[in-house]
Order: sequence, then structure tokens, then C-alpha cells
Amino acid sequence: MADIRFYHMERSGLDQVLPQLLGKALQGGHKIVVRCAHEAEAERLSAHLWSFDAASFLPHGSKKDGHGEAQPIWLTAENDVPNDAGVLVLTGGVEAEDTDQFEMVCDMLNGHDPQAVVAARARWKLYKEAGHDVTYWQQGDKGWEKKA
Repeated sequence: MADIRFYHMERSGLDQVLPQLLGKALQGGHKIVVRCAHEAEAERLSAHLWSFDAASFLPHGSKKDGHGEAQPIWLTAENDVPNDAGVLVLTGGVEAEDTDQFEMVCDMLNGHDPQAVVAARARWKLYKEAGHDVTYWQQGDKGWEKKA
């Protein structure tokens, strides 16, 4: 069973949170797949990861770059896992049916979108019923706080 974490983004958006999350996962020795709702979003995030901070570097690629098996971070709008990733990051309300193949799944939740919150509650319920360890993380004054 996967460790599934819901990250409720209320103070910062995906563009600020994702690089931090990916950096920590890479430091932990993980390979990561980031699934997006559509290919344009995967390419937008890929471009963002090249430019978000001139002082840091997150090795990554997407369909446009190719060589998925060699990419520590793979951004996609498909269900592919070419890099044998242990961590899956879901963005834009994307649902995953293959959570069992990952050690950890991070569901990034836009806290300013009421429909996204309702959909996330439904995903939470499905994950719990499937027997996954599900936790909820909320942005606080001192960073991420585990709430449930």
C-alpha cells in the first residue's frame, strides 16, 4: 500500500510548492513522476522547473525531452512511469488507479478551488477504502503541518 499525502495549498500555489517538494524527494534518493491534467501543463511545469531559481537545479524531463528512463523527475499527462519512480505527484485533480506501484503519492490540492476540494474528499475516501495510509498536510505559518 502507498503512503498517500494530500497537500492542501492555501498560501502558495503549485509553482512555488512543487520545486520544494521535488527537491526533498530527490534528496531522499527518490525518482518521481509528476502527472498533470494535460500535456500543455506538463510542459509549462517543465519550463518552470528550469527557471524557478537560478541558484538551484532539478534534473527533469518530459515527453518533449524524451529519454524518460534517464530522468530523475518525469513530467507527463499520461500514465507512463519510464523512470521506475517510487514517488507519484498528482496535480490538477488528476486521479491515479496505479497507486499501488508507488511508495508515496502526493496529491496536490488547490485550496482556493471549492470543486477541487470536493473532488479531493472523494479521492481521500477511495484511497482509505483501498487500505492506503492517507494523511492530510496543510500550509501553516511554519511550513507544512500534518493535520490528519
